[in-house]
Amino acid sequence: MRKIFTPNFIFVASVIIIAIVSRLLPHLPNVTPVAAIALFGGTYISRKSLAFLFPLVILFISDLFIGIYPEMYAVYISFALTVLIGFILRKRVGLVNITLASLSSSVIFFIVTNFAVWLSGTYSYPMNFNGLILCYEAAVPFFRNELFGTLAYNALFFGLYYFVRQKVSVFSQV
Repeated sequence: MRKIFTPNFIFVASVIIIAIVSRLLPHLPNVTPVAAIALFGGTYISRKSLAFLFPLVILFISDLFIGIYPEMYAVYISFALTVLIGFILRKRVGLVNITLASLSSSVIFFIVTNFAVWLSGTYSYPMNFNGLILCYEAAVPFFRNELFGTLAYNALFFGLYYFVRQKVSVFSQV
């Protein structure tokens, strides 16, 4: 049986917990660490089941405080897809690939969640192609914020992890 609570796991889990707490603090709409948590966890949590479970459970717990909403399933699907992107990133971690993975996760989040908003009919968009386009157009400012948050938090998480691995001996052998 592999050891779960390695220094690597404890560091990654600590970063994720600290980041999720920041989700509960006041912030600009969609400027949160959640997508970065999913990407970072997918990249560095070695057990795939924990890579999915950990960020999604923490997301759910924070949603209990923030509020439950009808389109939550789309948010969880998009973040599960982001964990999958993290799996792809595992053997290709580098500045360009982290940036591309961040951009991809933001685009997936935008497409999936806004499609769910349109599909729900909550905001009275016409249930046709033009209504879908209107929904996406209305969401562009939120996309900009989410993209900024994802890029900034990924720079912080991946940069901090890289720095710690270079400077702390227990991590240099990971």
